[in-house]
This record gives sequence, C-alpha cells and structure tokens, in this order.
Amino acid sequence: MRSNGAGGARRGLAAVALALLSLCAGAADWSREVLYFVLIDRFADGDATNNRGVDRRNPGGWHGGDLKGLTAQLDELRDLGVTALWINPVQLQQARGMPAQAPGAPAFVHEPFHGYWIHDFEAIEPRFGAADDLKRLVDEARARGIKVLLDVVYNHTGYTSKYADRRTSDGQPWVRRGEGNCEVEPVTCAVGGLPDLRTELPEVRDHVLRANIALARRAGVDGFRLDTYKHIDGDFWAEHRRRTRAELGPQFFLLAEVWGGTAQSLDGFFARDEVDAGFDFSFKGSCEAWVQGRGRTVAYAAYLRSRHQVRPGYHLAHYLSSHDEPMMLGTLGGDRARFRLCAALQMTSLGIPVVYYGEEVARGGHDWPFNRNPMPWGERDIQPGKGIARDESMREFYKALIRIRREHPALTQGGYEMLTRPQDPVLAFGRHDPASGDRVVVLVHREDQPGRADVALPADWPAAWRDRLDGHDVNAVDGRLAVEMAARSVRILAPVRP
Repeated sequence: MRSNGAGGARRGLAAVALALLSLCAGAADWSREVLYFVLIDRFADGDATNNRGVDRRNPGGWHGGDLKGLTAQLDELRDLGVTALWINPVQLQQARGMPAQAPGAPAFVHEPFHGYWIHDFEAIEPRFGAADDLKRLVDEARARGIKVLLDVVYNHTGYTSKYADRRTSDGQPWVRRGEGNCEVEPVTCAVGGLPDLRTELPEVRDHVLRANIALARRAGVDGFRLDTYKHIDGDFWAEHRRRTRAELGPQFFLLAEVWGGTAQSLDGFFARDEVDAGFDFSFKGSCEAWVQGRGRTVAYAAYLRSRHQVRPGYHLAHYLSSHDEPMMLGTLGGDRARFRLCAALQMTSLGIPVVYYGEEVARGGHDWPFNRNPMPWGERDIQPGKGIARDESMREFYKALIRIRREHPALTQGGYEMLTRPQDPVLAFGRHDPASGDRVVVLVHREDQPGRADVALPADWPAAWRDRLDGHDVNAVDGRLAVEMAARSVRILAPVRP
C-alpha cells in the first residue's frame, strides 16, 4: 500500500511538473496570437538582383519574392492585426525543378520555390536572400509586435540533395529510397517519394538538429513550425524538445503539422509535451460543409464544442486554406458571403487562427498548383502580384474580426456555451472567460434568406448587448435574445458597458 501511494504521489508530482514546464514554454501566450502564413517567393519581390530563373508564367516556377520584399510589407500585416508570421523553410534548395502535371492543366516544371526540397541544411537559398535578410525580417517584425515562426523540415531532403549518397562514419546511408506506404509505415516511408532522412541514426539526427537550431539562434525566431511531424519517431521529438528548450530558451514555440490532426488525435503528442500546438485539420472541411447547408446546425455547434477538449496549456491552430489543400474560397465557388461566415467562425473559435497569405483580400486559386499563386497587390508596384485584383472590403472585414478577437479575452481564453437547440436554424454559441468576466455571443445564419435567432442565455448573463460588427444594440427579454439575421450573415455580440 505504501509503495503504491508513493508511486501515485510521484506520478502526481510528475504531472504537476509537466504542466509547469509547458507553461514555462510560453504556450499560454500563443492563445492570443493571429498567425499569418507566407510563401516567401509568392509574396513580394524586394531585390531583383536575386531573381535567378524567375518565370512568372509557370505556376510552379520561381516568381521572385524574397525576404527583403516581405520585410518591406510588414506594415501591411501589422495593419491587418497579425501578431505572428509563419514563413516557409529558407535553406538552400535543390538546383533543378521536377516535371509535374496538375489535373486539367498543362504540364509544367515544379521548382522548389516553396522551400521543402532542401539541398543543404547549413546554407540559405539565395533566391530568398541571405542570413542577414532573415535576421532583419525577424528584428523588424519584432519591432512591430509580430513574432516569427520558421518552418523546418527534419523528415526528408530534396530529390537531388547533397545527402542523397552520403553515408555515416560506419557506412550507413543517410536516406531511405522508395515510396512505401505512409499509412502503414509512417516513419520509414518516403513522403512524396522524397529521400527519407534516417533520423534514428545519431549522426543524421545531430546534423539536422544542429543546423536548424543554429539557424534559429542566429535569426532570433520565436519558434518552429514542424513539417511532416508524424513521419518521424517520437524519440527524435523528445530530444528536439529538450534541445530547443536548452539552446533556444524555454519559451521557444513548437507547432506541429500532424496530417489529419484534431483535438483528440493530437492529445498524445501534448501528453508527452513534445510540442505546444498542432494543426486542427478538421476545422476547414467542417466549416465548408456547414456553410453550404450540409449537416444540422446543432451538430456543427456540437463539433465546435468538441474542439474545447484540447489538453490545458496546449493549442489547436485552425485554418481555412493552405498550400497543401484546395483554397476554401474556390471550394465555395467564389461565394464571398459564405467565406466570410467561415472567417468569422475562425476568429471566434478556440485556437490560433491561421490566415493563408492573400485570403484576406480574396486571393484567387483553388487546387494545386494554383493554391500557391502570387499575393494580390492591385495597382501597387509590387511583384509578382502587381495588377492582380484584391478585395479591400474583405480585408476590412478581416481587420474588424481580428480587432474584436484581440479585444475580447472570451474569444481567446474562454469556454464554450452551446446555445443552439436541435430545431434552431441559426448557429448560436457563447464564449465566457471567468478570469476577466468577458462574454461574447456569436450568431451565424447560413441560409440564403433572412432568418431569426431566438436563444436562451445562461442565467447570470446580462440583458444589454451590442453588435461589435455594426454597432447596433440588442436587448434580451426574460433571458432570451431574439435577433433578426440577414441572409448569410454573422453577428458578434458583447455586453454593453455602463
């Protein structure tokens, strides 16, 4: 009995220590961030002298964006309300592109403009710029209150990298060849046919860890976005966590790309404290389906509630579009009203919202490779997207959503009150942060004709509310909010302050 009690006490102390360690890692701070993802080559060209091999007619080619160009447009991101910037890997890429074919499109050459086909982990891709340019980007971003996440790849190299034929000191190859079945053998398969780094070998592991940590230290970035996370063994990630904390500081942030991740499936990684956050792959598809009329509103409200099951101290990062999936606006057939509903739900839901560059101005493109087309700049003299139309009203809507999110702790820290009933056509939920007392009610109407929300508020919630989007006041009567809703509309209500 005594030994069992001591063991339980030790386990309890270990759990407390793990929780304290995760708080030291800075995870709580990131709940308030709005993350903006940029493919450097597609954003802004700030230095024409590094435009080697640029072909803007090729959808998979180099288009000329660089670190200097991104740095020059940081005020654009600050004005939007962005507080954290995620950039693609910047290391030296393989020299030549690969032939490619997209469904329904002519064949093209797929160049490594995206940064994921690394040739040398210890050098910077000159088309992106130099190490000093990365450092200046980080410094200038920090001066504007913007953190920087650097994308890093540990799982694979480029198809023709310098590591392809390298061997360890005892003669073992650094990489595996062959496709393999990534569903059956996720750690030993070759993702996309790319050479799979044998990170179980100490020599290989130490090389990639040292190279990426050294780059992070020189640049001063705030964290890593970790590519192809589930394709590397957990022992590697345990060492990675230990080394990044020891060498880059206890608040260095780690965001994992676990393909298919949800609050539930990510929990094992969080329980082992390998990372601070993971991408929630369920949010995009669930919102697309609901705003297009698929599924009951009460079921979608329950889905949003289920996302709050994430382990305390850890975070979900949710997005509407990405470089690896079709863009949501395209999936919605260009319906900007429905897209706005998902943008509003993204900014009022639990987790770190991720904006994919240009979404906020209704960037076109849908399936690969056109989901990676240039940032629209309209008539501004910025390549490669000069002359591409942008929707400034959409951008103003994003600015309002981000401002509201940042002003209301309930939207970043709060719990979830499901207000939708089985028969209700309007999605309704409340967010409440007990620490600050802040409350918000979110109403979303997906139908093509006007409707009416009629919801019962929790007993201790106030009667007087104001729509943070249009400024109109709404009063609850006998504990019920009855609100007219325009077709495909959203209302974000906060208590009227005396």
